[in-house]
Amino acid sequence: MFRSLRFRLPALFLVAIALTGVVASLIAVRLFQDYTRARALNELRQEARGIAQLLADKAGDLPISGKRLEETTGDRLFYVGLPLFPGTEPQLTPVPRRLVPPAALEQRRVTFDLPWKGRTLLAVSHPVTIQNRNFGALVVARPKAELRQRWVTLFQRLALAFLGGLVVAGGLGWYLSQRITKPVLALSHAADEVATGHYDVDVPTVPARDEIGHLAERFAEMATRLREAEELERNFLMTVSHELRTPLTAIRGHVEALREGVVEDPELRTASLDVISAEATRLERLVGDVLDLAKLDTRRFTVRHEEVDMARLLEQAYLAFGEEAKQRRIDYSRDVSAEPVIVTDGDRVLQIITNLIANAFRWTPNGGSVGLQLSAENGQIHVAVEDTGPGIGPDEQERIFRPFWTHDGKGTGLGLAIARELAMALGGRIDLDSEVGRGSKFELVLPTQPQLLG
Repeated sequence: MFRSLRFRLPALFLVAIALTGVVASLIAVRLFQDYTRARALNELRQEARGIAQLLADKAGDLPISGKRLEETTGDRLFYVGLPLFPGTEPQLTPVPRRLVPPAALEQRRVTFDLPWKGRTLLAVSHPVTIQNRNFGALVVARPKAELRQRWVTLFQRLALAFLGGLVVAGGLGWYLSQRITKPVLALSHAADEVATGHYDVDVPTVPARDEIGHLAERFAEMATRLREAEELERNFLMTVSHELRTPLTAIRGHVEALREGVVEDPELRTASLDVISAEATRLERLVGDVLDLAKLDTRRFTVRHEEVDMARLLEQAYLAFGEEAKQRRIDYSRDVSAEPVIVTDGDRVLQIITNLIANAFRWTPNGGSVGLQLSAENGQIHVAVEDTGPGIGPDEQERIFRPFWTHDGKGTGLGLAIARELAMALGGRIDLDSEVGRGSKFELVLPTQPQLLG
């Protein structure tokens, strides 16, 4: 419990509030001490000046009652020096000279601590001068305990306010910690589920647009991607298994027939060998695609620097699909507006263009059209492959370039993924322009000079 975020957040919050409150209280008490002392000294100086003047005016006349003056001012009055009212008892409490600083008898006002009957008094002296002659000094004093009592009262009130503040801060800290840790704990639980391979988890929705909300959104996207990746991997394994089983079954059937002598006609034997050769080529292409993708992912592939005549290379790719176009009555055309020669890897470029054309033929219905265009501008060459297929929606235009993803669940889903990775490795890119119902246009853009990443 004590290590959990739910406990540590309000605990740290309270500790910070407590430290702030203690420091603020100490500063407040210290300031109040200085203020009360300064104010008390100011009051004592005013009283000392007034009473000293009164004593000087009444000296020799009727004695002034010191007790009544003390009751009026609320402070203790002392006198040290020559008698002011000869022939009478002292009206003010005499104080020994040793308790008064010498400066107090030299016509100077002095502030000092006066020990009196077990207590310490804050005292202010004022000289009593009659006809320019210094008779003594009046001392006005106030117990320091009174000032200390004021500080204690302030401290008690601050302590009550501090405790109330801690209660409020604790409640607020607990509430905020719940708001923060609840989605974090939910995300932690979801992460545990994902770690065990259960990607179909309910990710908490955090309405706040803060770091926690951003984390929840990104975690949901991650879980979705992992779920899609798992599904794609499962589909890929099923597809690859099917793709491998079909040619292997055909090869095995024809090999068994040839071995057992079932096929004796030379023409049929030649046809069986052609089937075996075609299916073996199909297997080789499938395995090659998987290996190419693995090499591209780890950047462990080789490229060459050579001069490539793009017009001839496009013609080569174009002729490879001529027979399929005739069989399916597809309007198959090419438009070469430039004949650039670039420095790149010709085999890789041919592989990219072939993959794009194969994808176009796959989705173009019989009787449709597929067009190739070659152009060059601003130090780049553009090879566009346009078809009249069903088109691609905005939500799928990024997915089709992911490995193993197919729109209809058929095929390996590696052609476009390999094409894009190769284009990027050659320093280029593949742009897509498509709308549902009007076909698609894939455009390979390559620099004329090598920018190879591999």
